[in-house]
Amino acid sequence: MQVGLVYHPDYLKHDAGRQHPERPSRLEAVMQALESSDAAQSMRNLDIQHDAEAWIAKVHELDHIRTVAATSQHERASLDPDTGVCRESYATSLKAVAGTLAAADAVMAGDISQAFCAVRPPGHHAEAHRSMGFCLFNNVAILARYLQQQHGLDNILIIDWDVHHGNGTQHIFEDDPSVFFVSTHQYPYYPGTGATTETGQSRGKGFTMNFPLPPGCDDAVYTEIFEQHLLPRALEYRPDAVLISAGFDAHRDDPLAQMLVTEEGYRRMTQVVKEIAATCSQNRLISVLEGGYDLDALGRSVTAHVNELQRDH
Repeated sequence: MQVGLVYHPDYLKHDAGRQHPERPSRLEAVMQALESSDAAQSMRNLDIQHDAEAWIAKVHELDHIRTVAATSQHERASLDPDTGVCRESYATSLKAVAGTLAAADAVMAGDISQAFCAVRPPGHHAEAHRSMGFCLFNNVAILARYLQQQHGLDNILIIDWDVHHGNGTQHIFEDDPSVFFVSTHQYPYYPGTGATTETGQSRGKGFTMNFPLPPGCDDAVYTEIFEQHLLPRALEYRPDAVLISAGFDAHRDDPLAQMLVTEEGYRRMTQVVKEIAATCSQNRLISVLEGGYDLDALGRSVTAHVNELQRDH
């Protein structure tokens, strides 16, 4: 069975500003790398036809949605000090969400078992009431709710291996035991959240698991976390679907962090996550692009990730 690919040229229309690290060339580098490796040719391209606004409202407050939508009336705007937008950004963010929902439909229909969503803008810093950290809407959080409310799944596992803590995803689900959120991230670092003591609140206590890491951690450190800590806890949780907030900015070449992960590290992390999905979730696994700011490293890392998704398919 093929691995699904979500991509649309409109994802290049979001422009966060001159010399901003979250730039259209990131996605161009991803697609060029996949095409050069022949990975893209063997993937199933998914049509993007969803009306995403109703599903965004399942996660984000109406005032926040209106604030982002209003930016389409201006050539340039800023939603927070790090999050610039242009006239096309709102429409692009809707299409990014719609792409992840298309992946969910294809997985649940049995057309594919796994998908990689090459979308932008990224999402994991966006909280219910605000944009931040390059992120407008929380793509993976909306996807989780869609799988639950549209497709009837119960428990969702979200694994966030971006080098920055996924504060938005944690914020949205911290009191919800039906979504288990796991994050590896450089700490202390932007956005300053993600301590080991942050384990969820109220009914969600115990369903947030953070691995704050010092600068300089390499493949061996990440592999140990995934094999010795994530894997047994995830198998105990037994999710109905597995989602990855797939940031590749823990790479040793990335300019925005100080980690030492390589393409082989991402390959091994993908293997562990696939094992979880195979054991618990009928192989249902959807990976959504987050960060990664060295273009060559991003392209190589995504290719390693996708190649591993394709293995045995």
